[in-house]
Amino acid sequence: MKAAIIIKDLSYSYPDGHQALSNINLNINPGERVAVIGPNGAGKSTLLLHLNGILKGTGEILIMGKSQSAGNLPVIRSLVGLVFQNPDDQLFSPTVFEDVAYGPIYQGLENTEINERVEKALSDVHMDAFRERASHHLSLGEKKRIALATVLSMNPYILVLDEPTSGLDPRARRDLINLLKGFDQTLFIATHDLLLVKDLLPRTVILDAGRIVFNGDTKNALHDKTLLTAHGLELPK
Repeated sequence: MKAAIIIKDLSYSYPDGHQALSNINLNINPGERVAVIGPNGAGKSTLLLHLNGILKGTGEILIMGKSQSAGNLPVIRSLVGLVFQNPDDQLFSPTVFEDVAYGPIYQGLENTEINERVEKALSDVHMDAFRERASHHLSLGEKKRIALATVLSMNPYILVLDEPTSGLDPRARRDLINLLKGFDQTLFIATHDLLLVKDLLPRTVILDAGRIVFNGDTKNALHDKTLLTAHGLELPK
């Protein structure tokens, strides 16, 4: 079985010279649920943006055995569904339907399949009744669900989410976690929400200053107060 994600010696510096990632090596198997946590500025979002080729560092990334060559990028971006922290970065069409249909349209699918994909994606996030609504009129929690639907409509094998619960009230947060529990895709989630990590993600990677400082069982990470404190993390009481 091919690994879902293989990262070999990935490093990345921003144009201003800031070293955001240094020698990242990571394998994630199909169906795994993995958290990436760490303090602000650790490189979590930068790492996520490499997984479907938005950023390009040195080293190598394989997605389901496929390299991120220029010719492979359309396939890579259909395999990896990336959901941004701010849903307004992902929603730009006049209606929810058009937002969710954008990816399948870009793939050149027939109208019948586009409609089927949109209906299924909206059903998967329990937003069936919102297809004709304007995305910018929705609540944050609703927007986050629609942003998730925009990647689900591409039938991804891997879901990559950046701070999915940030800004949500307790009910919206719990609803989103319950949705994610029902998905069978490989999950790779960057978050400060350690209760989400405890509840949903059995494996944890800790990043700090662009380097992996822990990669292992979530229970071991969250029970190690010295480890958490050393890297700017704290499990809520």
